[in-house]
Amino acid sequence: MKKSDKVKLGLLLFTVGFLGVLSLLTMEIPIIEKLKTEMSDVFTPFQFKLLILINPTILLIIFTVIGTSLYSKTGFKLPVFEYLTRKDKLRINYKEIVKFGIAGGIVSGSLLSFISWIFSSNIPDALKNFSPNIFNRFFYGGITEEILMRFGLMTLFVWLLQMIFKRKDQWTYWSGILLSSLLFGIGHLPIVNGLVTDPSSSLILYIVLGNSLGGIIFGWLYWKRGLESAMIAHIVTHIIFLITGV
Repeated sequence: MKKSDKVKLGLLLFTVGFLGVLSLLTMEIPIIEKLKTEMSDVFTPFQFKLLILINPTILLIIFTVIGTSLYSKTGFKLPVFEYLTRKDKLRINYKEIVKFGIAGGIVSGSLLSFISWIFSSNIPDALKNFSPNIFNRFFYGGITEEILMRFGLMTLFVWLLQMIFKRKDQWTYWSGILLSSLLFGIGHLPIVNGLVTDPSSSLILYIVLGNSLGGIIFGWLYWKRGLESAMIAHIVTHIIFLITGV
């Protein structure tokens, strides 16, 4: 892929990812009451929301650059995004991308809904009542998080492992999937800490386990079918959540 095409690819991914970041403006940011009181003396609620956008925007820039630089070296694909940005067009099997994305989303959504049911007695009401709107779920969850965690972080892990061990086999891909999925699960804990003053170990296990399992499915799809399939699966997962009330 030519350098100019990669620049276009990176800009396109950042643009669609930033739409997800902007969707955070439409949700209530969970922060503990003490912090909320302290911040109210300095910032208005809307100004505080704008500040919240800084961190994910910086991460989006960093991981978009990392992913764009390394994804082709590790063998990952972005069929649709590549088609939109490269001069030499490649044939795309849209049916496979959509089919695996929907199937992966159904499996992920059903599995995580079942896990939520198992841990339901350990989930505080504050967390049960916290429900991101459809824009947050689809744009930030389904698109931005996949650019950050799969395209950026997972690609980086796989590239590092392949460089260190001088091998490009299933072990390096699965290790990248598991590492990025674990961090994906841990990355959801700050929201929990903002809603629950003293989260229990069972609640922490539920958050990390549930999101990590979803990350494994999305990571496998990114590896085997491309980033777009992982995005579709993530969005379908949230559709299942809306149906099951998770």
